[in-house]
Amino acid sequence: MKRLNVVWLLFLGLTLAAGCARHVAKCTTPEDNPPHHYVRGMELLEQGKTQDAETKFERALYCDESYSPAHSGLAIINAEKAKAQKEPGYRQTDTGKAMEHLKHAKKRAGTSEDKFAYHLAGMRVDTALRFKDWLGDVEDHFKDAMKLNVDERKLLYYDGKEAAPYLMGIAYLESREFQKARDKFSDVLNMKKEGKWNEKADKGWKRVDKIVRAMGGITLGDVGKEIAVRESVNRGDMAALLADELKIDKLFAGRVPVKSEIDKLKAEFTPADVLNHHFKEEALIMMKWGIRGLEPQYDQTTKANLFKPDNGVTRKEFALVLEDVLVKLTGDEKIATAYFGQEKSPFPDVLPTAPWYNAVMNMTSRGLMEPELSGDFRVNDLLDGAEAILAIRVLRQKMNIY
Repeated sequence: MKRLNVVWLLFLGLTLAAGCARHVAKCTTPEDNPPHHYVRGMELLEQGKTQDAETKFERALYCDESYSPAHSGLAIINAEKAKAQKEPGYRQTDTGKAMEHLKHAKKRAGTSEDKFAYHLAGMRVDTALRFKDWLGDVEDHFKDAMKLNVDERKLLYYDGKEAAPYLMGIAYLESREFQKARDKFSDVLNMKKEGKWNEKADKGWKRVDKIVRAMGGITLGDVGKEIAVRESVNRGDMAALLADELKIDKLFAGRVPVKSEIDKLKAEFTPADVLNHHFKEEALIMMKWGIRGLEPQYDQTTKANLFKPDNGVTRKEFALVLEDVLVKLTGDEKIATAYFGQEKSPFPDVLPTAPWYNAVMNMTSRGLMEPELSGDFRVNDLLDGAEAILAIRVLRQKMNIY
């Protein structure tokens, strides 16, 4: 009997040991641990590699199913998925997952650092999903995060508490609270002379400052206000901006002396890609007046001339557009050739022989566009909304257009 008991106990012990071995075997190598996977997942998330980030967060939970930061990461992932989802059913599903992971992150947050990660995830989730009174919820998470007594060395991905005011600045920017956004980005810069979030906050501050300056100089319509906050402007946006904010059709018509000639002017055709576009009429106005830089472009795939309203506008293309507008408004054709023949360019990235050199020189010499402090004009960079609005403002002032 005793021998049977010994055998049974031995069997039970081996079974438990095997069970423990199987549990430990989940994540055995030094780098295969929840904090590592969480940090790598957040880095991938910032790079826009959502699927890879999700895999990392899932691996962190596989290693430790109670690891709160991994749930925080998955909450952000699913909120971003919901934000990008156009189909209501899928959006609702992703939203539900985001809120469920956020709830688990809160419940399992055992340290101040975990709670900090949870609150910042809450800020990002609310900013992405924009429920009713979402900005107030973001502010609540921000206040709770800043109250925490954390060891910044243990904040893993976030590195410092200044991550919270940076994300608050992003939320204010998204809600069009520009002055508050600028203040929060400034707070980040004042918290540390150097830090992980300083460069991002500096860019955010400069962008918001530019938006504030752009929107403060002229009274913008709804289209202008929306475009002012865009990180990039497409051809459809540009057509709308020139039509609505600069009143191109009215201005140009006023320079045609005979009304019968105006009545004859119209776009030669309607490109197929703007037939049902919300800026169709604005695109046709650009075609009607033959605005250089906004002409229809031949598309090899469809073998047709298309307006391509969703294509981004580069800074060199914008310079060409503004130059053509300036020529048409003033009637001075010499503007289009004023800098031909120059041997040396003041901009390292613009050759004197480039097709857009004259336009770039016209825009910078008249103060409509600005180069970087480095001297580069950034010819191939996409134009952002604030730059476009600022240029429109200067042009209106110089041409006395109200």
